[in-house]
Amino acid sequence: MSSPEHDVVLVIDDEPQIRRVVRNAMEAGIAKVVEAANGRIGIDIAAAERPSLVILDLGLPDMEGLEVCRAIRSWSGVPIIVLSARGSVQEKAAMLDAGADDYIAKPFSTIELQARVRAQLRRARLVPSGGNTHVIEADGAVIDLAAPSAKRDGVPIHLTKTEWQLLRVLIQHAGRTMTHRQLFSSVWGNSYGDAQQYLRVHIRSIRRKIERDAVRPHLIVTEPGVGYRFQVEP
Repeated sequence: MSSPEHDVVLVIDDEPQIRRVVRNAMEAGIAKVVEAANGRIGIDIAAAERPSLVILDLGLPDMEGLEVCRAIRSWSGVPIIVLSARGSVQEKAAMLDAGADDYIAKPFSTIELQARVRAQLRRARLVPSGGNTHVIEADGAVIDLAAPSAKRDGVPIHLTKTEWQLLRVLIQHAGRTMTHRQLFSSVWGNSYGDAQQYLRVHIRSIRRKIERDAVRPHLIVTEPGVGYRFQVEP
């Protein structure tokens, strides 16, 4: 398992003051920092340094952050956090669809940034590349993807085939917001339909079965207008 001394965060942002704020936040016991002022340099450093995490701005001088995200994601599963002044739901969904793991709008809180970075670093350690996690224990629920089986406070839970498929995708990407499109495509393939409505119905059913309080869920969290995230703490 890596430690703060071995974690390296790559910051790709053309604003020196932003890079300085992020560097100070990361070097406060979280990780070492390497920096890039444009997208092409950032891609080169990501390939050479193999950082533990990438913090990426969208408004870069030489190329769109979306292109940088796709380029890195084409050969690396490194967690990518977008840090941008563009905060629309459509922008968030586009970046998450392109492979980003999280999205923070500027101006941002350094405390929130530190928390989200720590969460993504934990996720990278807990969920191996390829999603090989089998048993999840959280908030009284025990979910075994290999069996498959699920229990809530020791009582067996029945999930339908579709609910299992949806839960499996969420758990395999635990800690990462999965967009409506990503989830719909993973479970229903190329079927036509209202992705948000399909998902809303099935997520509601899963929450009733596995959450301690389906009205105030702690495991399957909603990212309004974007998608859902399975939240697991170590």
